[in-house]
Amino acid sequence: MKLKYLVAGTLGAALLSTTAMAQMERGRDGNANIIYWQAASTLNPYLSGGTKDIDAASMVLEPLAHYDENGNMVPTLVDEIPTVANGGVSADLTSITWKLSEGLKWSDGTPVTSADVVFTANYCMDETGGCQQSAKFGGVKSVEALDDLTVKITFDGPKPFPYGPFVGATTPILQAAQFANCMGTAAPTCTEQNFGPIGTGPFTVTEFRANDTISLAANPNYRDPSKPAFATLTFKGGGDAAAAARSVLETGEFDYAWNLQLAPEVLADMEAKGQGTVLSGFGPLVERLMINLTDPDPKWGDERSTVAHPHPFMTDPAVRQALSMAIDRPLLVEIGYGKAGKVTCNVLPSPAIYDSPNNAGCEVQDIAGANALLDEAGWVRGADGVREKDGVRLSILYQTSTNAVRQDFQALIKQWWAEIGVETELKNIDAAVFFGGDQSSPDTFQKLYADVEMYANNFDGTDPEAYMGNWQCSEIPSPDNAWLGGNMPRYCNPDYDKLVKEMAGTADINERARLAIAMNDMLMQSYTIIPLVHRGNVAARSNTLEGVKLNVWDSDLWNVADWSRAK
Repeated sequence: MKLKYLVAGTLGAALLSTTAMAQMERGRDGNANIIYWQAASTLNPYLSGGTKDIDAASMVLEPLAHYDENGNMVPTLVDEIPTVANGGVSADLTSITWKLSEGLKWSDGTPVTSADVVFTANYCMDETGGCQQSAKFGGVKSVEALDDLTVKITFDGPKPFPYGPFVGATTPILQAAQFANCMGTAAPTCTEQNFGPIGTGPFTVTEFRANDTISLAANPNYRDPSKPAFATLTFKGGGDAAAAARSVLETGEFDYAWNLQLAPEVLADMEAKGQGTVLSGFGPLVERLMINLTDPDPKWGDERSTVAHPHPFMTDPAVRQALSMAIDRPLLVEIGYGKAGKVTCNVLPSPAIYDSPNNAGCEVQDIAGANALLDEAGWVRGADGVREKDGVRLSILYQTSTNAVRQDFQALIKQWWAEIGVETELKNIDAAVFFGGDQSSPDTFQKLYADVEMYANNFDGTDPEAYMGNWQCSEIPSPDNAWLGGNMPRYCNPDYDKLVKEMAGTADINERARLAIAMNDMLMQSYTIIPLVHRGNVAARSNTLEGVKLNVWDSDLWNVADWSRAK
């Protein structure tokens, strides 16, 4: 009997071991379905500021380090984060040295080396092209390979926060061999590379259909042999937020849905069906109006919406301020987001240390005050009720991407602006096009061929240095940089640029906060950017999907390698 027991025990252990191995096998959980109702237009985040493109690419391309769900930096292609304490950041703060992990491979089986990191930096910093993430490389003097696995980034002065380049999903590493012929002006022409990048991430691209669907397969050379759990993944784009939410929370057709801009009661009703769970968290995401300080009139041809031609009336601060005063922000929060929204008077409301206390007042709508301000500025109502001055009418083209919440906002804001004598034409653009970065399209948010546009974005991590750097003069989109850059309003203020430079060289966290607040206040008090709602990130996951950690500081899909199917 004892012998039988020993044999049975051995067989049982073997069976358990086999089962455990099967559970840890790459691709063990079949297929996963992700839906982003804003479809991806490219898998190169250096050529697009659209979150849907950055997130889609993050499953294939990776940075040296990510931010986790708590905003902490975590190693990705390195074993540790460089600091002054471990010698990775120089004592004088003028350089940072990254050491790649040994044995890393691209999905095509070739080794990842420091040359790829150097190439990527040069790719984005090439002055003959345009790079949507160039603010992340602010102050970079040089990037050099010290050996096959070691990269040194040198700055043009002390850089207390040296983690702009290659930390977070917006600045991943590109394979030098694949993108070698895509530098400068050639960058947007490299369709094969931009649609099917070779990466180090958990998935590889098997088919890319722009503005539609991406088919992916598990990367056979991913550094963890037990990941990803899914053999294939489908990233579906298009439709609207309601359909995306329904496909996870009601029908179970999809496993994960992103950016669910829906009324809170609608989401609650869907969640009650029991198929999935709504996820939410607050980061720095702000729905805002961007005021075009340049003239978008088609008569200017290639120079429309460039600094060559100032806007005929948006350059009047009284007009911009009146537009802001007329808005009822608490009502926008109520109808659009409920508990997933907050009123804000800042474009930088989070983390809390950076939330300026100096712009209170926008919380209260003031139609009478806005009218008085325009009267005083000499804008007189015509027979049709629209104000004009010196032959210029206050007639606005107001654009945004297509979704129900944004169209509700547009309708309300148009009504409020009519009450102060401003005529408004509304335009909504398919999100895949609006955020797509296609320089051949007239409808991208970078080109801003309108007087006002509305959207939301945020930044990697918890430090806003690069984010606030988006509104430097050098970040203005134009034909010269392929319409890439973060400064949509075309705001240019030398005093603002000085603050950006000062923050780059400031170490003390309280001083950094003071400078960030000062930059925020310049933008807010000039009414160049008009904040509307501090939005929570809202998503949904299937109840059969495990490992999802909603991340408001990085890509939603930052840890897709850890996702699995519940047993």
